[in-house]
Amino acid sequence: MQDTAQELVDGARPGAPGSVTDRTAPGPHGPVDVRVHVPEGTPVRALVWAHGGAFARGDLDMPESDAVARALQRAGHLVVTVGYRLVGDGTRWPVPSDDVLAAWRWGRELAAAAGVDAARTFLGGASAGGNLAAGAVLRLLEAGEEAPAGVVLAYPTLHAVPPAASPAAVRALATLPPGEQRWEAPAVREMYAGYVGGDPDGAPAAVTPGTAPLEGFPPALVLVSEVDGLRGSAEEFAARLVAAGTAVTCVVEPGTRHGHLNRPQEPGSGASLRRVDAWLRAAPDLTGPA
Repeated sequence: MQDTAQELVDGARPGAPGSVTDRTAPGPHGPVDVRVHVPEGTPVRALVWAHGGAFARGDLDMPESDAVARALQRAGHLVVTVGYRLVGDGTRWPVPSDDVLAAWRWGRELAAAAGVDAARTFLGGASAGGNLAAGAVLRLLEAGEEAPAGVVLAYPTLHAVPPAASPAAVRALATLPPGEQRWEAPAVREMYAGYVGGDPDGAPAAVTPGTAPLEGFPPALVLVSEVDGLRGSAEEFAARLVAAGTAVTCVVEPGTRHGHLNRPQEPGSGASLRRVDAWLRAAPDLTGPA
């Protein structure tokens, strides 16, 4: 069922304060599944959030989507999670990116209807969802549209060819037991080839945000899993954002592996969510204290 943003925040309809409601947002490839988490009281901030899963897996029920959103909802934030179309069965770039962009535009309207203005409305994602969030920002900037107030990127993949890892990252990765996913270069390239449906070399900038010009990118929180073959991608992107003049907070979450927000039973997940809450609250608010 598609609803207008104003209808969703009417107290007499699903989407009232303290609720979790499944809805759809209009998109260029058909309706996009979204889940709306409305907090009690006036929302502190609003966040449109995309899960990970190598572009080909994941859904609105996975912890990296639902548990993350529920935790931030309890902290007072309005959260819209995005069930973008997954790669496979003919679905390739730009469909997942288009879905995230559509959900962002719809979620921004929802936030405004709920009393959260553009200066307090954010976009983010984890792993491949972080790629989609960063790529969406680049597409908004290219189109001359207003960017989010800020971006939350959790252990994102941003390069088809992973940058060289730091010595600290190499040492951390060496602690992984045999059989654990290390996200070595061939696997990463294969993931991007699946995303674009062919050779990722020469793909649009939004496919590999880590190689794109970053001038004008909004403030960012970059959360890095300590033991992660994709750590170099996140850390290099954060460094390039700083060089481009963007305000960046980059944090390596101690003792975590890639995808740690998808394991809410581990202490690193809660620690990262507390960081997200604190960063959102500290972000500039042009309307005064929340």
